[in-house]
Amino acid sequence: MNNTTILLIRHGETAWNAVRRLQGHIDIPLNDEGERQANALAQALAAERIDVIVASDLQRAMQTAQAVAGQHDGAPVQTDAQLRERCYGVFEGMLYTEIERDYPTDYVLWQARDIDAVMPPGERVAESFRQFYARAMAGIADWAGRHPGKTLAIVAHGGVLECAYRAAVGMSLDSPRDFQVKNASINRFTWSDGKLALDSWGEVDHLSLAVLDDII
Repeated sequence: MNNTTILLIRHGETAWNAVRRLQGHIDIPLNDEGERQANALAQALAAERIDVIVASDLQRAMQTAQAVAGQHDGAPVQTDAQLRERCYGVFEGMLYTEIERDYPTDYVLWQARDIDAVMPPGERVAESFRQFYARAMAGIADWAGRHPGKTLAIVAHGGVLECAYRAAVGMSLDSPRDFQVKNASINRFTWSDGKLALDSWGEVDHLSLAVLDDII
């Protein structure tokens, strides 16, 4: 059986993560803390077999993936727009508090997990959670299907990781999220017969301050 191992990784921290400003498809780089996290992540994975490295084409994911690649003989980082964060339309670039103030009805639907609700358009047309889930899971399935028996490091976004978790444990899309999705966390899955299984979630020991101090 050619099971595929997937290390699904959330990008390191950005300045907007730190202040709860919604990014979506806006292309924000890692901040200094995010770069430290990416380097700590890369060190943690240095001794592990990784056959393929792929990232969302947004720079916060690519920068994180490039750090991992640096510990694997500069392996190429392939990119895929299917692995981008959900598109939030006009919400992108706004603080959560600003969204609640300026778009109260849409904010309530979003927080209530109405999976077919679509935010008002901004520079880009927003996706419903159902649409986003279909895109993100198609991206993961595509890469896993193309590399049977291999180990993939996929660097993406919090929303993509949430989709994978829900798929792997059979959690409905409209149920409250009762799990954390941490920056630069390692989350381990197995892909077999077209399905994801969760092996380990939320590994962040490599981000301890002692570890970060050692690699600065």
